[in-house]
Amino acid sequence: MNVEIIHRPSYSLALVNLAPNEKIRADSGAMVSMTDGITIETKAAGGFLKSLTRSALGGESFFQNFFMAPPQGGEITLAPDLPGDMVVIELSNRTVMVQAGSYLASEIGVELNAKLSKKAFLSAEGISILEASGNGKVLVSSYGAIYDRQLSSGEKYIVDSSHLVAFDGTVDMQIRAVGGLKSTLLSGEGLVVQATGPGKLWIQTRSPSALINWIIPHLPKKD
Repeated sequence: MNVEIIHRPSYSLALVNLAPNEKIRADSGAMVSMTDGITIETKAAGGFLKSLTRSALGGESFFQNFFMAPPQGGEITLAPDLPGDMVVIELSNRTVMVQAGSYLASEIGVELNAKLSKKAFLSAEGISILEASGNGKVLVSSYGAIYDRQLSSGEKYIVDSSHLVAFDGTVDMQIRAVGGLKSTLLSGEGLVVQATGPGKLWIQTRSPSALINWIIPHLPKKD
């Protein structure tokens, strides 16, 4: 698939051009529009148990849509639920970890799995991490703009876990306090993750959990 991302970074839309008879996989609800002739198949990819695991642990929809272009090719546009940016990550025998809710679409050569691992526990909210591996393009989304940071071997970088979008599987993640006990409890930062290279990080400039925490006090209360 050939992807052009427009209206960045606030309200990004991915224009995906498909080759003749090319098939892609997309998260449920990601499609905005498409040219006539593209067919869609909705299924639990990999079977019931694998789909259930990805849904429960990886934040991915249980059912996914597979779009196939007609013999003349076609175009499909995709967008995430939240306002923000998108980025295409190229996989070539490479593994990338994607936070819950950030996966949008991928080529058929990309394998998606949710695994209980050290990186899953330490790098994001709970165990909500999706592992993308194999060969092909992966389209991921963010809340806010995306800032990418390349880490050299042994280089350390501190990130609030709610701002992580994705990171290379070669990056080591360790959970730690932002400072002393007072800073950890009162700074509003709490626990963070220390990423150690080599590898690349994709970071979103806004936090969905911070948005939720802002909205809740403003909700009308029942009498």
